[in-house]
Amino acid sequence: MIETSFSGIYVPGLLLFAGSAMACAWWVRRLLSLLGVYRWVWHPPLFDLGLYLLSLYALVRLTGAISI
Repeated sequence: MIETSFSGIYVPGLLLFAGSAMACAWWVRRLLSLLGVYRWVWHPPLFDLGLYLLSLYALVRLTGAISI
């Protein structure tokens, strides 16, 4: 995993990915809300959590930060 230094303070790479994934999930959630998909979702907070985790997984895998 990567670390980034901001003015001498080390920030874990996963924290950066988590923030990016939160922004991506927010945009997708907004789009799905406008399309009316949430009318068919049984538990919206659980759906949002799954959406966030999937976007975090996709960001980490696409950047190649963790190789299995």
